[in-house]
Parts: sequence; structure tokens; C-alpha cells
Amino acid sequence: MQLYTLVKTDSSIKLYQITLMNFKIDTKEKFTVITPVSDVLSDKLTAELIQIATSCLQKEIRNLVVNLQNVFSITETSASQLVKLGQTFQENNASFVICTLQPPVEEQLEKMDLLDELNVTPTESEAWDIVQMEEIERELLDNDDFEFSEE
Repeated sequence: MQLYTLVKTDSSIKLYQITLMNFKIDTKEKFTVITPVSDVLSDKLTAELIQIATSCLQKEIRNLVVNLQNVFSITETSASQLVKLGQTFQENNASFVICTLQPPVEEQLEKMDLLDELNVTPTESEAWDIVQMEEIERELLDNDDFEFSEE
């Protein structure tokens, strides 16, 4: 399926063709939600996800929630890449949260000993709560006026 968009420039209107991606992308107030459409998070799909996710680090809204509600299987390489992606976001002072894991994916991550390395919430609403808490934490840690007193 192809989508077309009209772009108006100073002198003309141009038609650009956009191929539909394998993801639904929704930008919220403090984070972007990426939801894979496929039921399998393959290595190829994960590479595409990483490309989209890392581009978020260059934007004003840098926090990312990956909603895996449609995913029922994940490759070991993909799972490892998600862990690395989460670390990249953390190193760049941005939140990376995975939400709505399906039981088969949760079991796969548990068997790979990777579940505890990911920031996972049951719902998108709880992912939003995590993003808010991490934003507050970063603000407090970045604030030079904040001091701990010794008693």
C-alpha cells in the first residue's frame, strides 16, 4: 500500500510517495510511541526499529516507548538489540520503556535472561508514568542548586 502526500513549496506543489512502514508511530507530549505492526519482531524489523528510535534522540521529544502489543515472537538477536537500544537511550539521558509484552515474548525474554535488563511495564499508561518519573529524576540530578546535607 502506498500513501501520497502533497507538499507545497514557494513556487509549486509536489507529490511525494511514502511507503507505509512496519510501525505505527505516535508522538505524545513527552514521548514517542512506536508500535510494530508485525506479530514477529525479526532481525530486519528490529534494525528498522533501531533506526527510527535513534532518530528520536535527535528530536525535542527524546523519550521512547515501544509498544509490543502485536508481537508474539522475538528473535534472540532482536532481544539483545533492544537491551542495547535501552542502554543507548539511558546514556543519552532519555527514557526507553517497553510496554504490553505478550506472554510468549515475556517468556522468551525470561529464558534469554534479558527481561530484567529492560524497562518493562504492563500498559502504555504505566510507561508514561515511568517516563515522567525519569524526567523528574534527571531534572533533580541536573539541578546544581540541589544539595544533599549531611547530618
